[in-house]
Amino acid sequence: MNKNILHTEVQSYINDNLKVNIEQFIFKGSPFKDVSVQELANQIIAKQKSEKKLPTWFHTKNIYYPPKLSIEQTSSEVTAEYKSKLVNGSSIIDITGGFGVDCYAFSKRFKKVVHCEINKELSETVSYNYEQINISNIKSVATDGLEYLKTTSEKFDCIYIDPSRRSDTKGKVFLLSDCLPNVPENLDFLFEKSNTILIKNSPILDITSTINELKCVNEIHVVAVNNEVKELLFLLKKNIKQSVEIKTCNILKNSIQHFSFNTKDSFNFDYSLPLKYLYEPNAAILKSGGFNQVANQQKVNKLHQHSHLYTSENLAEDFPGRIFEINNVFTYNKKKIKKQITETKANVTTRNFPKTVAQIRKETKLKDGGSTYLFFTTNLNNELIVVNCTKID
Repeated sequence: MNKNILHTEVQSYINDNLKVNIEQFIFKGSPFKDVSVQELANQIIAKQKSEKKLPTWFHTKNIYYPPKLSIEQTSSEVTAEYKSKLVNGSSIIDITGGFGVDCYAFSKRFKKVVHCEINKELSETVSYNYEQINISNIKSVATDGLEYLKTTSEKFDCIYIDPSRRSDTKGKVFLLSDCLPNVPENLDFLFEKSNTILIKNSPILDITSTINELKCVNEIHVVAVNNEVKELLFLLKKNIKQSVEIKTCNILKNSIQHFSFNTKDSFNFDYSLPLKYLYEPNAAILKSGGFNQVANQQKVNKLHQHSHLYTSENLAEDFPGRIFEINNVFTYNKKKIKKQITETKANVTTRNFPKTVAQIRKETKLKDGGSTYLFFTTNLNNELIVVNCTKID
């Protein structure tokens, strides 16, 4: 940490330049002898990224920001708050601490929180920031979390892990065993230290493959914010051997969409041509793979096995996703498409369709926006169709 950054005049300068053009800002250089312009720029960029993602940090005075990559990789406060509600007890350890946002959320529900971060400078930064936020029940340890567990006799009510999803040799990885730490390889040892393990994974990980890699998966939570999947959470319980409960959550500005199912659930639904209403599941459900379960629970029909769009004659008001009223439906024909679409602008979506949105916009000359929604998809007869809809608020 360059503690000169915390001087009053430097902090004021950072706050006064939160809306500057960074390239122009760097070109001007630093007005301070002991703080470089690159350090100033990093503080500004990191704080800008924190305004919506980490409002507690943003609105607290004298926060010291790490390199912007740490801010980009950390949980948001809203997702940290969600995961903190999944576990309980007196003590929890985060063996891959990072910027410490998850530990901050855990500190509101646990008496003791241990934050392990192998990067000593980042650990020092996190510890300092906790003091500014007035958090006193988090112990920051600058060490490898797995090694810390091996040297301590203490057991915890929960172990939290956010494995690194990049490898020096494999680049971006898609299997949990390729992440650091290697959780599947160390799982038996981890269960010696706690009966409950919560793992945060990247949305790119395949859920089925990850279940197969792990033991004792009790619940999986697919967490989306504003219809963008942010995290996959795997809750493991020692000696649990049963079907897995999959819970999806789409956190919106004024509401939260929940949907859950069990991997052993049976389901019954029908296919049909488009009826009066069209339904598009939110991103969390699409990631969860609960395509048939949502049709069964919501009592709606599927348009096609692989389209993942649904329809009904009567309105399913609580459908976890977007709901549309169908205006008309027509068969897709490249030669006739310009005549079939009378609008000059529309919101275009493709589901199980051989062309991309960009290709469709190019051939139809449609601009983006407006109140019309066009779904290019495939129906139960394997015909390419266009469903013209109006969104129901």
